[in-house]
Amino acid sequence: MTIVVVGSVNADVTVNVARHPHPGETLMGRGNPVTAGGKGANQAVAAAQLGAHVALVGAVGRDPNAEPALTNLLSSGTDLSALARTGELTGMAMITVSDDGENSIIVVPGANALVDAEYVSSHAEIISGADIVLLQGEIPADGFAQAISLAQGRVVVNLAPVIEVDREALLQANPLIANEHEASLILEQLGIAITGEEPAALAAALREAGFASVVLTLGAAGALVVDETGEHVVPSPRVKAVDTTGAGDAFVGALVYRVAEGDSLSDAAAFAVKVGAFACTGRGAQASYPTSADELPSVSAS
Repeated sequence: MTIVVVGSVNADVTVNVARHPHPGETLMGRGNPVTAGGKGANQAVAAAQLGAHVALVGAVGRDPNAEPALTNLLSSGTDLSALARTGELTGMAMITVSDDGENSIIVVPGANALVDAEYVSSHAEIISGADIVLLQGEIPADGFAQAISLAQGRVVVNLAPVIEVDREALLQANPLIANEHEASLILEQLGIAITGEEPAALAAALREAGFASVVLTLGAAGALVVDETGEHVVPSPRVKAVDTTGAGDAFVGALVYRVAEGDSLSDAAAFAVKVGAFACTGRGAQASYPTSADELPSVSAS
């Protein structure tokens, strides 16, 4: 089956610090080379390296950052025939990673801002021919909606970051994938009030809003899947986190790969949490993702 990702490609600039700075504070950090990122590219690479047939609809610049941004997309065999080279600068993410592995990220869209409705429409054939169309929140809202309108197969949405998008387009997601914070913001966007961020309540509210299925990522606690078969708690392996950057994208790419292979949503999530945990043990986003040859961590019986 074919997965088409309509999404972002970024160059990641990562700085390691002992801890995250307070407002107005200056800290000394340790720099790293520019590496490949962008939620669209991350999820495409994660799926492709595990064995999926993936194509990416997106855009990069002609600047020096384009080369490192495309490194893993090229090596993974992702189809880049729908990737534009533009006069805009390649999108960039500035990432701060503390010694405990937690990160904070600021994204500058750059060329990703050109993936609008007109550009997406120019690749209608590849999108409409996909078995699964996967989207995130790092492209313009009209491009997001247009991709969903063109999709003939299953639509999967990881609305991260949470941007304002067309309600009916968003509700086509099956599943909607979000963390707890994103789930709350999506409910707010839909005009649904809910108290607290209890995962089961968030997932139930999203289902009631009209989503066919919901997957909530819960970090080290794993994931929660809610669909027509019920509620499924999916535990995660325990690993020593080195860098959590891109771990959520590894989860999404792995989940979509297994769904494309015919797994149920809960079985796909059980595989995906292992891939996400694996990604936490390496530095960077795509550079930390497993291939089909890597041994994934297992979930303890306890």
